[in-house]
Amino acid sequence: MYINDIKLSPLVVAQASESYQLSATLNRWVEVLVDCPGSTGLFTYRLPAQLEIKPGDILSVPFGAQQLGAIAIRLLAQPNIDLPPEKIREVEDIVSVGFFPSAYWELLNRVAAYYYTPLIQVIRVALPPGLLGRSQRRIRLVGGRGTGGSNYLLASADPLAFLTPTARQVWELLQGQPAGDYSFVYLQQKVKSAYRGIRELLRFGLVESYLEPPRLTRPKLQKAVTLTGTIDDDLTTRQREILEVLRRRGGELWQNELLQICNASSSIIKTLAQKGYIVVEEREVLRTEKGPTLLGDGAKSLTVAQASALETIQTLDTFAEVLLHGVTGSGKTEVYLQAIAPLFNQGKSALVLVPEIGLTPQLTDRFRARFGNKVSVYHSALSDGERYDTWRQMLTGEPQVVIGTRSAVFAPLPNLGLIILDEEHDSSFKQDSPIPTYHARTVAQWRAELENCPLVLGSATPSLETWVSVGRQGAGGRSCYLSLPERINSRPLPPVEIVDMRQELQQGNRSIFSRSLQTALQELQERKQQGILFIHRRGHSTFVSCRSCGYVLECPHCDVSLAYHHTEEKAPELLRCHYCNYARSHPKFCPDCSSPYLKFFGSGTQRVTQELARQFPQLRLIRFDSDTTRNKGSHRTLLTQFANGEADLLVGTQMLTKGLDLPQVTLVGVVAADGLLNLSDYRASERAFQTLTQVAGRAGRGEDPGRVIVQTYTTEHQVIAAVRSHDYHSFSQAELEQRQALNYPPYGRLILLRLSSLDPIQVQNTAQVIATALSTEEEFEILGPAPASILRVANRYRWQILIKFAPDALPQLPDWEEVRSLCPSSVSLTIDVDPINIM
Repeated sequence: MYINDIKLSPLVVAQASESYQLSATLNRWVEVLVDCPGSTGLFTYRLPAQLEIKPGDILSVPFGAQQLGAIAIRLLAQPNIDLPPEKIREVEDIVSVGFFPSAYWELLNRVAAYYYTPLIQVIRVALPPGLLGRSQRRIRLVGGRGTGGSNYLLASADPLAFLTPTARQVWELLQGQPAGDYSFVYLQQKVKSAYRGIRELLRFGLVESYLEPPRLTRPKLQKAVTLTGTIDDDLTTRQREILEVLRRRGGELWQNELLQICNASSSIIKTLAQKGYIVVEEREVLRTEKGPTLLGDGAKSLTVAQASALETIQTLDTFAEVLLHGVTGSGKTEVYLQAIAPLFNQGKSALVLVPEIGLTPQLTDRFRARFGNKVSVYHSALSDGERYDTWRQMLTGEPQVVIGTRSAVFAPLPNLGLIILDEEHDSSFKQDSPIPTYHARTVAQWRAELENCPLVLGSATPSLETWVSVGRQGAGGRSCYLSLPERINSRPLPPVEIVDMRQELQQGNRSIFSRSLQTALQELQERKQQGILFIHRRGHSTFVSCRSCGYVLECPHCDVSLAYHHTEEKAPELLRCHYCNYARSHPKFCPDCSSPYLKFFGSGTQRVTQELARQFPQLRLIRFDSDTTRNKGSHRTLLTQFANGEADLLVGTQMLTKGLDLPQVTLVGVVAADGLLNLSDYRASERAFQTLTQVAGRAGRGEDPGRVIVQTYTTEHQVIAAVRSHDYHSFSQAELEQRQALNYPPYGRLILLRLSSLDPIQVQNTAQVIATALSTEEEFEILGPAPASILRVANRYRWQILIKFAPDALPQLPDWEEVRSLCPSSVSLTIDVDPINIM
């Protein structure tokens, strides 16, 4: 039952190692947090005598007509006096033994409070999928398909004649399914007012309703065969062969492996077990990501700057925020590896966060070559089973390294000795939706404080927030700045050539490649070297327009143009929306004026690869974008092919900028830098500088010198000038002056309210009502309401309100529950604290 205004003591969850004395008279009730939308309070349940529950355990509990997942918060000696004992229901079962130590629990609560998110939503993000299950109501024919028990209706010549049309539709649906069984939700989707027909069928006894328990992720079990005795004379020749194979393999094999080797059936295994020669038992098989077999790798010799940085990191034994500012190719990863190595002897673990899944294969291989099976990977591209088993492995407390994307910041590693955020500037560390809209860098900082361990933030182009934060704190002990100003082996940073595409056009070059880039690509082919081409967008063309009337083909569900995607030769031309994935065939005539003159504008990765194939047919290409890396393992496959010299050119989008180390790359070309510069976002310049600097840093990491060619129509832009000279300091100084003048982060803080609805008038009115309610406060500035830069996405109309305030003295922020109460049910509100993307 719901308890209002519950007051929790500061330490509600004990360390996993602590035990609880449960007896028949003490702590026979438990308060839980239930995984149910809309329920934010604590509920009390009775403990069954056979279950020994501890705070932090994940439970299965009855809730209304469902079985739901829940987190045990605290045990009670007596329930609340306002609760009638007969109304208190009993816990069903323990799903997983708790792992919430007090520091971890405090982290989850801090995330919930800072990002204005219900605690259960934060717990859902922290736990692997499948631990908090949900039961569903199902309807099935009585006695299975084709039978209806002894109901009197079935005795008539036409039993369906007695049913209403709705009940008949439901009955026929169930009859058409082999098992005669469908979920209540599915039947509701298929039949209008299905609940009436189901109620009628239940009354006549033709169907039955039942609750399917939650489908929870469980350990994977597999049969193992173990040899127990010597081989005697009472065995057949075939049985002797199988036991001999088992003996040669060390006396133990998985049953399916043994059957495969011996080409035998399971019946012979059963016979041998009955005779006592073997034991067959189920054992758990860990589902973890399997990487390639790697040769061991030892520590590399360090430069003076690397050795100095490593020494500083290793002297830190309490919380400190460390900015490791190293130019591209300066050896930040080697510093990470050598900083982690001593932790294992101290019984400690390390957490390494990277921005993209595409970066994990290369980084993981380096870590596994150094630390072997102590390295685990944790990210959303793993299967549910792999994530569940990796998560459980962390709970063992064994010293290990976990590498993952932003959600891995919640990895339940005990005894954390070091947290590393590689490419800390990357916007992928911020979650825009669903809630909580957390930033992994912020959460990692809290976690490092709670675990009392150092946090290392590594980047060649640090975020301005980190730059200012470290500069403010100075050498006060909780923050330090470490610099790696040179590349390994004193290799020079690649020279950056800026090409003015306006001049190229004036001189008659209408190709998407400048003459300078064409020459470089030709030389690449002749010298048998490799290169990277960076394009801001995937797809073929960014929009399709009519040359006669100017009509642009747009998505019917979003206020954006459709992009052309080329599938294969002679295949139908396909237009696709990059926001809602709507697709349609390319029309032969303009939908507005019927003109046949439709032209593709702009360049995506597809069009660039087609142009390359036409102009440089001998160049072998690999496309590396979200279209070509959808399948599991495709990042590793494509990068391995390129590293093995199976292609001359890697053509891709933002993925190419994120920490890839490809020593054989001598050329980097940026096809059109302007797509990054001209965005309606105060962070556009910072993001453009970071992206261009990072992609330029992929060149010249090996023995051969590198070269970078950036094509642009705005050569005078301050970002282009800073990229040309690899000058982070001058860029950051100029950008920070602008931010300070406008009171934008890092000198101010922002909260973005995103509203969306299917009704354009209602969402606009709601945004105005909320903005008016907030404008009574004087401690912060309200910007808006205003329509989002793309007003409609997936048929939902979007409005925004931006709240701006000073970072040091937090204002009396509004009561968000009151703000939410101003939203009708048809309007969705998301509160994004410290937003990265305000478009």
